[in-house]
Amino acid sequence: MTDIERSGSETGDRADEVIAVRRGMFGVRGSGDTSGYGRLVRRVSLPDSTARPYGGYLDELVETIEDVLDAQAGETGAGYAQAVEKIVVDRHQMTVFVRREHLPSVARVLRDHPDLRFELCLGVSGVHYPQEAGRELHAVYPLVSITHNRRVRLEVAIPDSDPHVPSVHRIYPTNDWHERETYDFFGIVFDGHPALTRIQMPDDWRGHPQRKDYPLGGIPVEYKGARIPPPDERRAYS
Repeated sequence: MTDIERSGSETGDRADEVIAVRRGMFGVRGSGDTSGYGRLVRRVSLPDSTARPYGGYLDELVETIEDVLDAQAGETGAGYAQAVEKIVVDRHQMTVFVRREHLPSVARVLRDHPDLRFELCLGVSGVHYPQEAGRELHAVYPLVSITHNRRVRLEVAIPDSDPHVPSVHRIYPTNDWHERETYDFFGIVFDGHPALTRIQMPDDWRGHPQRKDYPLGGIPVEYKGARIPPPDERRAYS
């Protein structure tokens, strides 16, 4: 079995992309897994597009987005098909995958159109999938419509080699600190942010601590004369 393959989902209506095969409870390699689940094999997969109909208000939501983006294609240069990569619905939660260059225009449509009115963005979260070649970093934006009592997520996937995403600070000003935190911990660069600096780690800190390839060694600390080793040196398996 290869690390990247296609497999059918449990419902059989779409093919999921398997980006890794994890063995053991914690994915430990070698003899370090002491959980007793060493023979456990689990595939790490990312869902493909969900086929319509989605159910509930989700179909109406997508139709509105599609109509508005296509109507604005003459102004923005891109319609629905160019801006939206795919739509995934899981447990009645919708995620709209958007190509990064079209993120601001899609976010503005979701905020301003009277039938959508997603006035509130709850921030942006970073996700790191090292095995997803060319799409290693993801930025996820949960949106809430207070007017219509609805929720939707925007998601942008970008390569680790070019980790740039347009800032939505001008559309959702409260994302100011959230974008700084995601930059700090994941290294996603939000172009157009007014002051993209670290917010929790020191300014001279190297690397981005919430990436999965970030070393777990940490920094040795002296406490009351005793030297406390970094986490990866505190326990050994024989």
